Amino acid sequence: MINRLVQKIQQTGAPIVVGLDPMLKYVPRHIQQKAYAEYGESLQGAAEAIWLYNKEIVDAICDLVPAVKPQIAMYEQFGIEGLQAFQKTVSYCREKGLVVIGDIKRGDIGSTSEAYAVGHLGRVQVGANAYYGFNEDFVTVNPYLGSDGVNPFIKVCREEKKGLFILVKTSNPSSGEFQDRLVKCEDGTEKPLYEIVGEKVAQWGADCMGDTYSYIGAVVGATYPEMGKALRRVMPKSFILVPGYGAQGGKGADLVHFFNEDGLGAIVNSSRGIIAAYQQEKYAGYGEENFAEASRAAVLDMKADIASALANR
Repeated sequence: MINRLVQKIQQTGAPIVVGLDPMLKYVPRHIQQKAYAEYGESLQGAAEAIWLYNKEIVDAICDLVPAVKPQIAMYEQFGIEGLQAFQKTVSYCREKGLVVIGDIKRGDIGSTSEAYAVGHLGRVQVGANAYYGFNEDFVTVNPYLGSDGVNPFIKVCREEKKGLFILVKTSNPSSGEFQDRLVKCEDGTEKPLYEIVGEKVAQWGADCMGDTYSYIGAVVGATYPEMGKALRRVMPKSFILVPGYGAQGGKGADLVHFFNEDGLGAIVNSSRGIIAAYQQEKYAGYGEENFAEASRAAVLDMKADIASALANR
């Protein structure tokens, strides 16, 4: 799957992943009204509104970007109906030729980790038959429990030729409370915890190589460009998923060190900066009715920003 992601990035010229992180406050009123007219102001109605919203955005941007990243929490808040909308979204994006990164941030051990891996990336055995659950192409994983939590995912990735993005240095302001802590190493030197996790990602990835890059990647926030530069050296063969662009403050100039000299090695996420673009002053002229066109314009602007930054590094 990492080979396909690289190929899609090269085809589109856009190292961009659109975060499908819908909140009802982003969904235009006419979409909500249509869903509520059929299902009422209920969990099912909310889930239908989310699905209709996602579908229009995907239709508008699927030829521009290689991948999407639905955040499962935004769907789980609506219960079973929300999870059905999540599954419909994943399936539809795959039908449109997009690589799907399930932002699930799972982190557990043993049979629990195996079940998460099977449910999101693999197939579950039911009698003589095997079925895919959500069937994403990549998922995000929290490594806090160590190799016991990650290895079950790696096993399923090998079987299904899929991939992982492991949290290394996240974009949120309080990430440093743990991730930046200095840890004394065996040789007496000190390193920040995020760098030790990055070294472990590189180690896991060395045994899981695609043609050029490993299918074990890392999550490193755009809001910490200097740390991204250091981690790029630590993980030269790992693709880096970079959240924090746009609404969280990251911009193209912050991203250059996340990429290798070949112009690859990173994919940058923007969520509400794209899916809720019509609510921004810059794109307000599109109006609610044309929200998907505003999202398309935001993708094109992001693509130009990143391309300019890479050309001038």
